[in-house]
Amino acid sequence: MKKYLLPFFFIGTIVMMVVMAKTGAPLKTPATPLGILDLEFAYTDIKTTTIINAWYEESHPHKIFVAIYNTFWDFLFLFFYAGFLFLACKKIALNVKGTASKIGNLIARGAIVAGILDVFENIGMLLSLHGHIHQVISFLTVFFSVIKWGLAIIAVLYVLTGLLQWAFQKIKF
Repeated sequence: MKKYLLPFFFIGTIVMMVVMAKTGAPLKTPATPLGILDLEFAYTDIKTTTIINAWYEESHPHKIFVAIYNTFWDFLFLFFYAGFLFLACKKIALNVKGTASKIGNLIARGAIVAGILDVFENIGMLLSLHGHIHQVISFLTVFFSVIKWGLAIIAVLYVLTGLLQWAFQKIKF
């Protein structure tokens, strides 16, 4: 059973990336070219209001519902990507020695922290999408988002580096 966890989380991550891209596609407008990411990085209440107003103006309130729906899907996505990155980093850390192994275990924990921060980010976005726009909410949403993205990118780089190292070891005779 344990050997199926990594593929389960990998496939779940890929499926959810597709779901997130499809459900979030209508949120990409001239005013919000990055879609939901524009809201993730709206660091002031003025920026948050501008994004939400753009989604209201584009198609009545329907894009707001799309944004809420997309954010709810993200709760499932974060479960998969955080689990995948955690397991992948742990697996690589098991196959390397010394400092790289210790760093891998630390990065694996960071992947879980990224998932937790994504929960707080989503809560901030949902509050804003439900009309509770405030400077503190906008700031905290961006704060959690930036740290989440940093931890996730570090984990992805560790996984890619580990995969490259593994591939080179397999090529060497």
